[in-house]
Amino acid sequence: MEQSAQQAQQLDHLSSAPEPPGSPFAAFGMPGLGRPPSPAPEPRPILELDGEELEDELDALSDWVDDFFLPVYGAEVTTAAPWCLEWQDHDDVVAWLHALWLAYQQHRDPEAGLSGLFVWHRDFLTHAVAAIRAPGGPLSACMTSPDRPAHRLLAGPPPSVRTEAASKRAADEPAEADEPTS
Repeated sequence: MEQSAQQAQQLDHLSSAPEPPGSPFAAFGMPGLGRPPSPAPEPRPILELDGEELEDELDALSDWVDDFFLPVYGAEVTTAAPWCLEWQDHDDVVAWLHALWLAYQQHRDPEAGLSGLFVWHRDFLTHAVAAIRAPGGPLSACMTSPDRPAHRLLAGPPPSVRTEAASKRAADEPAEADEPTS
């Protein structure tokens, strides 16, 4: 009986999934190398959020922008590099900064390696700041001098002709009444 129990245990052990092997690179200070990457959380663009979820994400983004991004990368406000104290009102700026912040979080993670932050600077920061603070960019009607704070949302393009036509058709169609059929 005892021998049967040992054989059953051995069979269970052999039939179970093998434990993942340790990384062959662990001895070199790179324990994650050689293993399949762990699943990352699915990021959601901030403009797709609503309610409390949006408020929480905007609060966290504002903290990062005010406490880290602006003191380090804010540079001087000029006509060539405008800024807006009410940047949260500019949806496109919020979307850019949120994407930049998500990339920052990913590239400062230890699994990004020693060059992670360099990659963030090269591939994300430079391009995002150039787009946000361009002389003709989304903040161009806002503050161009620290002595003259300003905020103005620029009007965007109107909806396409196709969208306008569909909206007009929908408005012209009578609402279907709940009429009994005879």
